Amino acid sequence: MYTRLFIIDSILKYTMDDNCTVYKTMDYISKKWTLLILLEIYKGKLSKKRYSEIKNKIPDITPKILSSRLKELESEGLITKHIDATSFPVKSEYALTKVGLDFIGIIKDIKSWALRWKIHNKLCEQLDCKDCDL
Repeated sequence: MYTRLFIIDSILKYTMDDNCTVYKTMDYISKKWTLLILLEIYKGKLSKKRYSEIKNKIPDITPKILSSRLKELESEGLITKHIDATSFPVKSEYALTKVGLDFIGIIKDIKSWALRWKIHNKLCEQLDCKDCDL
């Protein structure tokens, strides 16, 4: 049994190099909450979302994790942070970049795949993610 595990580990070691594009991409998009955060910033009529708006829509995420994911998404170029210091309290708003908006297409592809093969949700089939309240 230990030999098989070693062989599997050896195969994985040589087939998935950390220089692989998919490997590198998965490093930041596979973290819990990342896709949902991007989707929440995308949803609705406004192109910018405040921290509190995102937090209210994803109630199970902790403030620490949300802050961390937002910083990671900003450093990866998927979102931008706009700070309005002209008002009190200071407002921070997040918006998708062109790269982030392009990635929304991938999230929609995941949705289409799920609706086709795994999940049956009539409401979700009829709405664009931007107009969804779920």
